[in-house]
Amino acid sequence: MFFRQIADEKLAQYAYLVGCQKTGEALVIDPERDIDRYIRIAEQNGLEIVAVADTHIHADYLSGTREFAERGVLVYASDEGDEDWKYEWLINSDYRYSLLTDGDTFRVGNIEFRAVFSPGHTPEHLSYLITDVGGGADQPIGLASGDFVFVGDLGRPDLLESAAGVKGVMEPSARTLYHSVQRFLDMEDYLQVWPAHGAGSACGKALGAIPETTVGYERRFNASIQAALRGEDEFVAAILDGQPEPPMYFARMKRDNKMGPAVLGDLPNPHLLSLGELSDLAGRTEVAVVDARLDREGFLNGHLPGSLLAPFNKTFNTVVGSFVEEDTDIYLIIEEVHVGEAVRDLIRIGLDRIVGYATPDMLDIYRDKGGRLDTVPRAHMNDIPRLKSEGVTILDVRNAAEWQGVRVPDSENIAYPRLWVRRAEIPTGATLAVHCMTGGRSSVSAALLRRLGHDVIFLDGEFETWSAGHETDSGIPDAATA
Repeated sequence: MFFRQIADEKLAQYAYLVGCQKTGEALVIDPERDIDRYIRIAEQNGLEIVAVADTHIHADYLSGTREFAERGVLVYASDEGDEDWKYEWLINSDYRYSLLTDGDTFRVGNIEFRAVFSPGHTPEHLSYLITDVGGGADQPIGLASGDFVFVGDLGRPDLLESAAGVKGVMEPSARTLYHSVQRFLDMEDYLQVWPAHGAGSACGKALGAIPETTVGYERRFNASIQAALRGEDEFVAAILDGQPEPPMYFARMKRDNKMGPAVLGDLPNPHLLSLGELSDLAGRTEVAVVDARLDREGFLNGHLPGSLLAPFNKTFNTVVGSFVEEDTDIYLIIEEVHVGEAVRDLIRIGLDRIVGYATPDMLDIYRDKGGRLDTVPRAHMNDIPRLKSEGVTILDVRNAAEWQGVRVPDSENIAYPRLWVRRAEIPTGATLAVHCMTGGRSSVSAALLRRLGHDVIFLDGEFETWSAGHETDSGIPDAATA
């Protein structure tokens, strides 16, 4: 049996290529939308991808199953769950597909896959037990667990409510997840567990950075599973407590993966902008100029008016996905060597309209030729008393749980991935001084707020250091901003 985990570090996502080396056939589990890389890895190993399987309707990226279906590849997907969460793009389509329920099996070459209904994270979620029949095994070697079991955590059961806006399903989903865990606990300790996400994913709150685990290890050391061992009510309270606010583009991912992502075909090919084209973008807000420089100091000290900051690191997808709508033309300020990777990052979250790019050096030339660059005013966390006395509003863009734990007295809170969709709630009529823990979230927030027309001050300094020497509030105030 051939087995390869294929990682996307920015989305902390794992896809799996599983193949039968005797027949040369392979299956991909939970692919992202740019499927050429899976095809390339398969070909390099003498395999042909003949089937593709999703564990569930994903919320954090666009699945590549439709891209494979367009090429005639057989699609396996769940037919479990309620009628509102079906693969509507597959049902009654001309694609080759097979809808699975609990216990259904299929083979790719001499590898057997058994569907295990494991709801809770989503109503239709399947995991897949994998058995190397061709290697002589009559018991599975492992479980492709999707977003059911992670290393150190479980898939959060609140996303349908907290991201997709389906009211009243959070606690029932948590109780459903509890019962799925009981089934997991009946599995053999030796079974390997191959999750769909690792540390950094917003699909859980305490995911480990180790890429795989075992049933026995998780039984002993997974805090969420330990809570389940103490009873259903304690589990529900524990799994729902402290979940960070998911980016609001998750709702769009849910919708598109359910109804069918647009067929991508070829990747977008943005062109290198001329200085004149770059100049014409200054101040325009009907398009999105995304400044991907890693140097936030450089952005704060000089950027194209109206541009967004989204450093080209592990937060890139989350920032752009949270601040840019799918029908907006995108222009990148980015090193040329990173353009291709940035395009892939964006199409994986459904942002396909990537028109052009300029390099940071071109910004310098633009400035030297008289082009205007904008700046973000700055102060220090130690200046907060003075700023408040001057009527400045302190805006904390950390997660609600962080803010409720300890915060600047009388501060406002909107978690940064929700600033765009909650823009009508942003305080007006006063200057906003923005902070987070260390400046990463607040710098991208300051850029968005400037783009929206607010007077903004970026607060330097680390919150933990500041809070150690200043008066703070904690707990949930009467009018908490969740």
